[in-house]
This record gives sequence, structure tokens and C-alpha cells, in this order.
Amino acid sequence: MANETTKVIAGVDTHADTHHVAVINEYGKPIADREFLAVGSGYRKIVEFITSYGPVAAVGVEGTGSYGAEIARTLRGEGLCVLEVNRPNRAARRLKGKSDPLDAYQAAQSVLDGRAKSIPKAKDGPVECLRILRAGRTSAVKARTAAINQIKGLLVSAPNNLRAKYRGMGGAAMITALQRSRPSGHIADPEYVCLLTLKALAARCQSLAAEIAAADAALREILDTYAPMLCDLPGVGTEVASQLLVTVGDNPDRLGNEAQFAALVGVAPIPASSGKTTRHRLSRGGDRNANRALHQVVLVRMGSCQRTKDYVSKRRGGQEQTRNNAVSQTLRSPGTLPPDHQPSASTKQRRPAPDAHQARFHYYDRSPRARSLAFQNFQSGTRPCP
Repeated sequence: MANETTKVIAGVDTHADTHHVAVINEYGKPIADREFLAVGSGYRKIVEFITSYGPVAAVGVEGTGSYGAEIARTLRGEGLCVLEVNRPNRAARRLKGKSDPLDAYQAAQSVLDGRAKSIPKAKDGPVECLRILRAGRTSAVKARTAAINQIKGLLVSAPNNLRAKYRGMGGAAMITALQRSRPSGHIADPEYVCLLTLKALAARCQSLAAEIAAADAALREILDTYAPMLCDLPGVGTEVASQLLVTVGDNPDRLGNEAQFAALVGVAPIPASSGKTTRHRLSRGGDRNANRALHQVVLVRMGSCQRTKDYVSKRRGGQEQTRNNAVSQTLRSPGTLPPDHQPSASTKQRRPAPDAHQARFHYYDRSPRARSLAFQNFQSGTRPCP
């Protein structure tokens, strides 16, 4: 027992240019702290610094989705257990002030106390490619919307000739006509300058539309390769499928059960007791983009899936006068759909048997409950890169 080696726990306070690392032992005693450059050589020195004090039980890293993404990948590559630290201890900050060593020690202490339990996303596979493509696509969609709004705003106060010519057209036809127009006149003529600006905005809209289409094609190619059966489900398209995969990450084993997935996407019921009655309401936390994706699946199935239509009619009929939002919340909650929402035998027979790779992405269609059918195979991982 006297020769037993004491394990150490490290905490990393991450920044854009430097990382501050602190090491404590398994009893919470501070051992050492040091600042390193946030570059490749600095990451190697961090690994050497942490492992020089004994066996490493775990490393708590702040900002694993931004400044700490690369150091987290490096530490995982060395076989170390990496946990995500959400925020420093605010009480300790008020008592001792804000400093990088304090934040690093607090990160290590949160791992020792069990407050940091989240496994960070791997960010090293096809799902990370989906996230990057979606980031560019989202900005392109926002820019195109802004350009269209500017076109409509300029037409409101444009000279009468322009208003009469273009305001009666639909959006796509108006943008095409403006892009093909040939303005002529003097630079001091408001009608000429207005048409010149409208043509430039229309060309921007078409360029952004082509960029969005290219991003959609790339997203679809990744989904067809690594999640081939996800988009075949009713109500699940490229936008929804890519968002759900991005929310879960490249290492879906970090989610152990459906309850964790529910909390991640913001549809987990939480207690809302007033002291007299006990009830539950939906959590407003989690990834709101994933929550919107699930809501989109529910809305599509409420309008197209016959089993979902029957269930909605059943909920609204009889003694249950249920509003649309209450029905959609139920469809996103676990264990609430009746047994008759199972696929028929003929449907099962018509579906071809998936191969070994497809089986891991067969998001089951036993019910229109979007959350459960999204979760079933996220935990089985993505197909490895070729």
C-alpha cells in the first residue's frame, strides 16, 4: 500500500492563443500549473506536463467545442479520459477573483467532484463535416433572405415604372427578371440607380442560391454514404437528418439512453410543482436547432402520415380537446403512443433487409415519435471513413 501510486487529475483553461493547465492529486491537493501556447508543440508539452506527475485519471477541458477542440483531440489521441467542463465555479471567482490558474484548478476540481461528467464530441468524422457544411449553408440562407428583403424594400419606394413592372411577380420570377435586366441611364437618375442596385441584389440572390444547392448536395452525399436509411423515414429530409446527426456528434456512444438524448434536444419533461400539485413541463434547454428539427418531423407526419393522423384525431376526439401544440409535444415524448402505431406486416415485408452498415443507421419506424426513432441508432456510431 505504501508503494501505491497516486493518480492525478488535470484541468485546462482554454483561450485562443494560450492554454493554462493545472494538476491536482486524487485528494484535491494542488500540484502544479503552467501556461502553454495553443499550437502543436504546445499540445505535446501539455501531454508531457500532465503525465509527468503520475497516472492521469481524467482531464477536464473548458470549451471543447471551440478553443479546446484541438487539445481535446490531442489528449484523446494519447489515450487520456477527457471530460467537458461547462463553466467555472462562480463562488470561487467571487472569493478569489478571476485568473487563468484559478479557472484551470476549478476545471480539475469539477472533475474530481463529479460535476464534469460530459464526454465531449469527437469532432473528427463525417458528422463534423456535416456541421461545417451546415455552418456555411446557414449563413448563405440568412444572406439570401436579407437580399430578398432588401429587393422588396427598395421596390416599395421605387419609381412607379419599376414598381408596376416587378412588384406583381413572384419571388423567383422577379429575381430572375431583375438579374437579366439591362439598366441604362445617368448615375444621378434615381430610377437607373435603383434598377442597378436591384440587379446587383438579384445576382447576389442567385449566387447564394447556387451556394445553398451545392451545400445541400454535399450534405446529401455524406448522408447517403454514412446514414443511408435516415432520410428514407417519413418527415426526415436532408436538413433534419444532418441537424440531428450534428447534435449527437461523431461519437454517439456518449449518449447512454433515450433520456439523455431527450435532454440533449430539449424535449425532456422536468418537474414543475407549485407546492399543491405536481406536474411536468418540457425543458427549454438543450439544442434548440435539434428541437426545431424534431418539431418539423412531427408537423410533417401530422399532415402526411396516416397513423399519426389517426392518433391526432384520437387525441382531439372524445373527452380530450387537445390543441396542436399539446399533441406535438406528446408525439415528441417517450412512451405515450398506443400500440396500434406499429408498422403493418406488409410494410415490414416490403422493406428490404439492410446490410451490416445500413443496419446501424436504421432509425426504426415503429411509431411517428421522432425522438425515439432518431435515437435508436445514433448510439451505434457512424460508418468509418474509407
